[in-house]
Amino acid sequence: MKLLITGGAGFIGSAVVRQAIAAGHEVINLDALTYAACLDNVADVSDHPAYHFEQVDIRDRAALDRVLAAHAPDAIMHLAAESHVDRSIDGPAAFIETNITGTYTLLEAARSQWQARGRPDTFRFHHISTDEVFGSLGETGLFTEDTPYDPRSPYSASKAASDHLVRAWHETYGLPVVLTNCSNNYGPYHFPEKLIPVVILNALAGKPLPIYGDGSNVRDWLFVEDHADALLLVLQQGQVGRSYNIGGENERSNLELVRSLCAILDRLQPRADGAPYADLITFVTDRPGHDARYAIDPTRLRDELGWRPSVTLDEGLERTVRWYLDNTAWWQALQARDGVGDRLGTGT
Repeated sequence: MKLLITGGAGFIGSAVVRQAIAAGHEVINLDALTYAACLDNVADVSDHPAYHFEQVDIRDRAALDRVLAAHAPDAIMHLAAESHVDRSIDGPAAFIETNITGTYTLLEAARSQWQARGRPDTFRFHHISTDEVFGSLGETGLFTEDTPYDPRSPYSASKAASDHLVRAWHETYGLPVVLTNCSNNYGPYHFPEKLIPVVILNALAGKPLPIYGDGSNVRDWLFVEDHADALLLVLQQGQVGRSYNIGGENERSNLELVRSLCAILDRLQPRADGAPYADLITFVTDRPGHDARYAIDPTRLRDELGWRPSVTLDEGLERTVRWYLDNTAWWQALQARDGVGDRLGTGT
């Protein structure tokens, strides 16, 4: 297939680009190259004859029309988004503009090209979203595809709005869409503003390891390469108009997660003074509106498409830590970017 992947220089998008090329697809990577994008993420495939790059903002309709007319993709995988909850608290405007207006603009450009090509049944618009649109769970229960939306942050509200737009363009205009909502991703090339890379890099620098509140917030962790595999499967075999929840089946509290990372670092790269990295754990004022727990029920994806995650959390954390230890040049080049290393989300 010829795939147009938005946000393909980001964390999850670049994993999809790499796996799509490895699977024999042709890829058009469309990315505006904002602060969290990094073309080094796709350096391994940048010289591949099936790879093309277009620096385009998804809010730019004229540029989108040009790219879609030039490449005529068989499918669009829409991953471009502002995604950091803390940044959305301090500056929600960028999230409204990119996640809502950008998705609307991309939908209209896709619909125009799809109609101009005779409305082919084989075309797909795959919208990639988050489990955060469902709000917060208590100690029990799981998010399913039928869980009512209940977003609690500017980020999750903007993603919920984009989900609704995609469904509306399917119901109103017949655009062939599939949707996915994923749990927390982690793995190689994770931009150093999210919890796992922050913990790894702060630990290596001997800095405090910040944990919001008492660390009891629970997340379901999904290795990014497993996620990319699931996304490509849903794109090709998912039912049009249907949504699929993608989870790692790996729940862990933030405090447990950080302790696991510390134990791996203790073994792979001990501190010079011999002290455990866990001594650096520091509890900080909680994030406003911090959701207590996310957990995905992946039954639909498993039963309909036969997919389950292949990487356990312990295996994935080990692989992730080793990757950061082996790729210091990648993350050191990002240290000076806006907001990296700073506590964000305190504007309220």
